[in-house]
Amino acid sequence: MDNLIQGRGAFTNPHNKYSAQDIGRFHNEGIDDYEISSERTKFLSEYPQHIISKNSSPDVPFNISVNPYQGCEHGCVYCYARESHQYWGYSAGLDFESKIIVKHNAVNLLEQAFLNPKWKVEPVMFSGNTDCYQPAERRYKLTQSLLETCLKFRNPVSIITKNSLILRDLDILEKLAAHNLVHVMISVTTLNEMLRRKLEPRTATSAKRLEVVRRLAAAKVPVGVMMAPIIPGLNMSEIPAIIEAAADAGAYDISHTILRLNGAIEVLFKNWLRAVYPHKADKILSQVQATHGGKVSDSRFMKRMLGEGRVAEMVSQMVKIAKQKYLKADGLPKFDTTKFRMGGMYTIW
Repeated sequence: MDNLIQGRGAFTNPHNKYSAQDIGRFHNEGIDDYEISSERTKFLSEYPQHIISKNSSPDVPFNISVNPYQGCEHGCVYCYARESHQYWGYSAGLDFESKIIVKHNAVNLLEQAFLNPKWKVEPVMFSGNTDCYQPAERRYKLTQSLLETCLKFRNPVSIITKNSLILRDLDILEKLAAHNLVHVMISVTTLNEMLRRKLEPRTATSAKRLEVVRRLAAAKVPVGVMMAPIIPGLNMSEIPAIIEAAADAGAYDISHTILRLNGAIEVLFKNWLRAVYPHKADKILSQVQATHGGKVSDSRFMKRMLGEGRVAEMVSQMVKIAKQKYLKADGLPKFDTTKFRMGGMYTIW
């Protein structure tokens, strides 16, 4: 484990397939879990022409998303979004965690989209790619302003995060929830704190995430739990306990995905797994392959997220049985798309 870097999920910069040059590896900097230091993590300014990303994948439950940040300090070693960092000329490894692109004009761009007479009212997903409440949000507050924009126009919004910082914006979420304009999914991968620190080094603890679920539910903000990813042989056995804890906290719904190692994430995860769990790495990888037809990833729609085969069926059955046993809620309520206000005019709430 000598190669591991404190506070980072990756410990190398694998080759960027879009770049002719490689970037050297970083040295161990001993980074604190929640420290945001410009000397260690670089924040790069970007002013894109558009902030709305459109999704055409039938197995993703949203059509459009907004990502105010590119790259993510949370450092989850399995994160599928690492691949997209290569489009910006960086590596999917340490670069993804330490070179964070901040889209400073995100709020203005979203408002322009809402003001467009051709805007089709539908839920906007925050964190379709990287976590909108990652540590950088403490400084830049882009997500907070984006939520205020959704409130101003009364456009529905869906959020997925694993950071307790979302509670800072509880007042905005309550106002949105009062008109069926918001869903929140809290990602919970494990209840094992030792595993969490290795797998997702800069995220909130599982206890904090469940407390977020509890507080959102108490405030009548529709909230669910996303178990993503389920890693056979690593956190699969925790499925019943996670679902029970989520249900006890007041979760409206619970979903899951199975690990898939697309592109450069395969190299990163395999290196991490052999460094952290060398004695069971091969067994874990074998079970992951069993969910994707003998490979570590599958690009086929309707198969890539939940996998197939005996192991994937076991996961689905465990989820189904535990939800039947513990989950009392009827799921997340439907969004109300009838309250959108052209021009963003305020009315009495």
